[in-house]
This record gives sequence, structure tokens and C-alpha cells, in this order.
Amino acid sequence: MLSGVLSLLCVYFVVLVLHVVLPGRWVEGYVLDPAGRRLRYHLNGLLVFVVVVGGYVALAASGRLPWDFFYLNRIAMLATAFVVGVIFTVAIVLPVPSQGRSLLAELYLGRLPNPQWLGGRVDAKMFLYLVGAVMLELCVLSFAAHHYLTHRRDPSPGVFLYAALFSFFLVEYLLFERVHLYTYDFVAERVGFKLGWGCLVFYPFFYCIGLWFAAEQPNPHAPPLLLVGSGVLFLVGWVLARGANLQKYLFKTQPHRSSFGPLSQRALTNGDQRVLVGGFWGLSRHINYLGELLMASALALCLGYPRAIWPWLYPIYYIALLVPRQLDDDRRCAQKYGELWKEYRRAVPHRIVPWIY
Repeated sequence: MLSGVLSLLCVYFVVLVLHVVLPGRWVEGYVLDPAGRRLRYHLNGLLVFVVVVGGYVALAASGRLPWDFFYLNRIAMLATAFVVGVIFTVAIVLPVPSQGRSLLAELYLGRLPNPQWLGGRVDAKMFLYLVGAVMLELCVLSFAAHHYLTHRRDPSPGVFLYAALFSFFLVEYLLFERVHLYTYDFVAERVGFKLGWGCLVFYPFFYCIGLWFAAEQPNPHAPPLLLVGSGVLFLVGWVLARGANLQKYLFKTQPHRSSFGPLSQRALTNGDQRVLVGGFWGLSRHINYLGELLMASALALCLGYPRAIWPWLYPIYYIALLVPRQLDDDRRCAQKYGELWKEYRRAVPHRIVPWIY
């Protein structure tokens, strides 16, 4: 148990140190500071990810660490992360003056919108997503390794496909770090229990809930068509989610471009404000959320246990997260854009799923 506790703390500490000391690029985001200047971010997430995950692989390959170390110590690590998440929440919320809401609401949602330290070298949101992504990858690889070691004679291809798809998702997430500076999380959310505890605990340990279940299970011998279909569904979801977020990023940073490749960058405007209605954003007002749901569903399917509830907890969670977020985002956009948002809603009536919702 002690090794799990210390290892979890070591991973979080190493990620923080590497995030500070490794080289990275400085970029401006979308959010403004109190003086009206765009916040600057030090981005080196992919490099940190490669160094930490590479270190784990090197230790395991040399025999100094079991390949399934994070699986074997998962309970102790989860409990430690839970405590770290609570401590982080209290430390980042309570020293800040109240914003007028109840204490419980502010502990959960946070008080500070964009805390940064060391001259902006460490941004709270960017670090939280980075440490969550690194720990999630370590869990995914270790859990898949445990499945192989347990069922060496007949391992499940679905487990390896799950690990490959999730690893791809995490690598490309960090590859497109700058794009995420223009998403809801960085624009609208504050840093409290929801974001802090969520990234330190929920993100790395719950997102791979399918492997918590499948690591010990025998090969279900899922039909090859199911595996191929799951991979295709995941890629369709990725194209929608990544494509939509990338289009929004280009729309904000390159407003004069006329298209996204074959798709038009059409906008509604009232002179001072612009709302993107072209590209994927002409299909639904939150088409990126549909992409996230498709990817989560594909991960649940590829494990080959479509009737088991555990793999489906991940997509169910996304529904619980994204539907209220869509409602809040619509409210914020209605306040910001006024009549222009009403025009956009008339042009694009569906919220997430085209022609359905």
C-alpha cells in the first residue's frame, strides 16, 4: 500500500517539476486577464507526457517495475489521489475572498477563473489536465499489461484496441494543447473541486473504468466486425470533436480565412460580434460534444462486453457532464451575443445531435 501512495505522489510531483523545467512554447490564449491582456501559457505537455510514460516503460522493461504496477496498486493510488484532490481544493479556494455564493458552491465550482504561478509558467488548468492525462495513460498501459499477463495464452484484442485508441486520444489531446485554450473549460470554468479533484482523481481513474472491469476478464472473442466498427466509430467521433474545436480555434485566430479545407467558414455577424455557423458548427451548436460521446461509446464497445454495465459508465458520465454544460454554454452565449445568438439558434436548431437533439 505504501508503495502505491508514494508512487502516486511521485508521479504528480514529477509532472509538476517537468512542466516547470522542460522547454516549451509560450502562446496567448483566448481568456483576458483583469487588465484586458490575453493570458499567456507555457505549453510543453506532450514532452512531459513522453518523458514520464517513457520512464515507466524503461523501468518496466528493465525489470525494476512490474508492467502492471499501477493496476496492482490502483486502490492505494486512488485513495491517495482522493486526498490530494481534497487538499488541492481547499488550498486553492479558501484563501480567495468569497464571490458571494455559498461556501459549498464555491468549493465545488471554485473562486479563481484562471490561477497562474511562476510568472505564468504554471497555469492551474493546464497543469491539472496534463497530470490527469499522464496518470490516465499510465493506468491504461498498466491495466492492459495486467490483462496480458493474466491471460497470456488468450488475451483479448479488444483490450489492446482500447489501450491504443485511448493512447491516441491522449497524445493528440496534448499535441493540440493550444486549441483547448479556446474551449469551454478555459473560457468559462473556475478552479475548485469540480476541476481540481476531477483532474487529479476522476479523470485518471474513472475514464479507464472499462479496463478496471476488463483487465481480469477472459477474452470474450468479440466478432472482428465489432472491433472494426468500434475503431471506425471512434475515428468518426474524433474527427467531429477535434475538427470542431480546431475550426473554432481557426475562426478565433484567423478570422479572415474563407474555409476549413472543403468546408466554408461562414459566420453570422452584427458588425462587432461574429458567431461561427459554417463547418461542423452548422450541424449542431455543440457538435464537438457528439464527437466526445461517440468516442466514449466506441471505447465501451471495443472491449467486447456490450451487456456489461461497467464499460458504459464512461459514456453515461459524458451525457451527465455535457448536457448540463451545453445548457450553461447556451445561456452564456445568449448573454454575450444577444440577438445574434437567437439568429444562430434559428440557423442551427439542434443542440448536440443533428436532427435529434
